[in-house]
Amino acid sequence: MTRDEMIAQLVEEVPLSALTNPTDYENAVDDASRETEWSFPVSTDFKIHWMKERAKRYLFFYLATQTAQKFKVKTISLNLKFDHYFKLIKYVDELFKEIVEERPDEFANVDAYKLFGSKIDAGFAYDPLGKDITYDADQEVISSD
Repeated sequence: MTRDEMIAQLVEEVPLSALTNPTDYENAVDDASRETEWSFPVSTDFKIHWMKERAKRYLFFYLATQTAQKFKVKTISLNLKFDHYFKLIKYVDELFKEIVEERPDEFANVDAYKLFGSKIDAGFAYDPLGKDITYDADQEVISSD
């Protein structure tokens, strides 16, 4: 999915007339791309889904910020609207945190088998004649990357 396709889909899925700046959708997609460190075009269904979810999060944050600027002391119901935006933002942030922990291979840009880099050798080394050379200074961990 290209950047323009994602913006078009966000406009359809989240038609927020309260957004005053027409570039908010573009900014939200760019912020989501920076946060996930994925560049466009996004290819897998997993990445498309989470890129859209993070872009929606930024749209909700923009709305919450605009609502905060319009705060009036006599308008009691405005704080409820403001609270709902932040509850929604907190909820989508928690979902994102969970998926990052569940699928680190998608966000680290590495293969899953490379995520665990520790290697512990047996601890003993012998030369070809059977002499113990474990504590010699030149003993290093054998690594085959």
